Amino acid sequence: MTKYVFITGGVSSSLGKGIIASSLAKLFQARGLKVTIQKFDPYINIDPGTLNPYEHGECFVTDDGAETDLDLGHYERFLNRSMSEVNSVTSGKVYEFVIEKEREGGYKGKTVQVIPHITDEIIRRFKILENSADYDIILTEIGGTVGDIESLPFIESIRQMKFELGDKNCLVVHLTLVPYLKAADELKTKPTQHSVKQLNELGVRPDIIVCRTETAIGEEIKRKIALFCNVEKQAVIEAKDVNTIYAVPIDILREGLDSICLRKMEIKSKKSPDLKKWAEFLDRFYNPTSKIKIGLIGKYAELQDAYKSILEAMIHAGSANACRVEVESIQSDDITKENVKEKLNGLDGIIVAPGFGNRGIEGKIYSIQYAREQFIPFFGICLGMQCCVIEFARNVVGLKNANSTEMDPNCPHPVIHLMEEQKSIKSIGGTMRLGSYNCQITKNSKVYNAYKNEMIQERHRHRYEFNNYYQFQFERLGLRVVGKNKEKGLVEIVELDNHPFFVGTQFHPEYKSTVENPHPLFVEFVRTIKEKTNKIHKN
Repeated sequence: MTKYVFITGGVSSSLGKGIIASSLAKLFQARGLKVTIQKFDPYINIDPGTLNPYEHGECFVTDDGAETDLDLGHYERFLNRSMSEVNSVTSGKVYEFVIEKEREGGYKGKTVQVIPHITDEIIRRFKILENSADYDIILTEIGGTVGDIESLPFIESIRQMKFELGDKNCLVVHLTLVPYLKAADELKTKPTQHSVKQLNELGVRPDIIVCRTETAIGEEIKRKIALFCNVEKQAVIEAKDVNTIYAVPIDILREGLDSICLRKMEIKSKKSPDLKKWAEFLDRFYNPTSKIKIGLIGKYAELQDAYKSILEAMIHAGSANACRVEVESIQSDDITKENVKEKLNGLDGIIVAPGFGNRGIEGKIYSIQYAREQFIPFFGICLGMQCCVIEFARNVVGLKNANSTEMDPNCPHPVIHLMEEQKSIKSIGGTMRLGSYNCQITKNSKVYNAYKNEMIQERHRHRYEFNNYYQFQFERLGLRVVGKNKEKGLVEIVELDNHPFFVGTQFHPEYKSTVENPHPLFVEFVRTIKEKTNKIHKN
């Protein structure tokens, strides 16, 4: 029988439920158990695809084209396996399904209510993954914080699941905050007590309490929390702040979180956790042999979560090269023709990030021109690739005022234009070119040296594309098309000759980078920069 573990959060948002869920799942997986994770978000949006990154961080895209919460990226990076549309559910999806069913007469004229109709649909979606594969354990992360009005139907659904399946088949792990008050010089357990009390009042008793803390909580605090929150002392787990999220599985293994979960669910572990590859990754991360500095140019640079997958991919690539990668986030709005040298001074490499809309575009283009002319390794992703095409058109090909029709619908040289199948689309939600597509790579290219493969599959999220009308003009001057989707004739990768590394990809390679399989383009990008900086230091 498939067992269920629900991860809820209390006291504050952003405590790291996704990291705890990913880490616990990793430990189960390392014991030989078959596991997966799903995320249930309480907001009414159908998916995060139409949310501004300032609202909710990046939108993570799966192979099957689902626009999902960024925590699914953590699930993939930790478990090294792909998630899908069914791994991400919002209140919006649930309510949309119930309302459509009501309009079709599916409830036979009954009054449609939160209980039982909404909760029944939530429970049905809790169990969808159970029918898709033979999982030993399904972990479900509930977004938001206990006490939020919008999350009440999810908590009620967990209560019903526990009643239906019993404690040994349905476990609740509650992540809470134990703050340190500097003035009093002590840790305070009261927020945790109140959070657990709220959960109890909703009919759900947590089996395990994970305490997020800045400092070690000690045995006395654990005893106090156990006593006042009605759990055994071994079920109070410390989750102390660490300098990398990838240390969390090791820490909670030391605390015994996986062991107590298995004991409570009466699962006999097939073996001790095998974290050899994970430990090797961390060893390279903690003991780099060199250091480089990369500028991440974007319009949401002040919000770290807006480019979460890129930042994580840089960590993976850095570890693969035994290199400490320092990423400096730079707001593209702040870059002008006059200050670009000053803003980018001291960078060993430049990444121009994805995005939408006109704001900050010229700053990205000036950055790319600087990278091209100063032979600084450059990597452009999605809009970053489109900006490098615009920059090359203006400053090398001589197509003055070249642009994307996204930014200027009437520009004289639309080197980037709207995809043909997008022209009749009016709704913006879930209508872009999304998910995994084939790309054929030219053999005599840097990207082929990275992939070691002529045919690859990568994930996309865009409406605009390279205008093939201009391909010859670009290629005769050195910006070559080295990756293409043959079915649609879409340009996927451009690469500049006679440059250490100047690559633009229409797809998002960062989505597929994991701890155990760092993405080859990021690995090659970091390797090139590392070699270049080592030569400079030797000279």
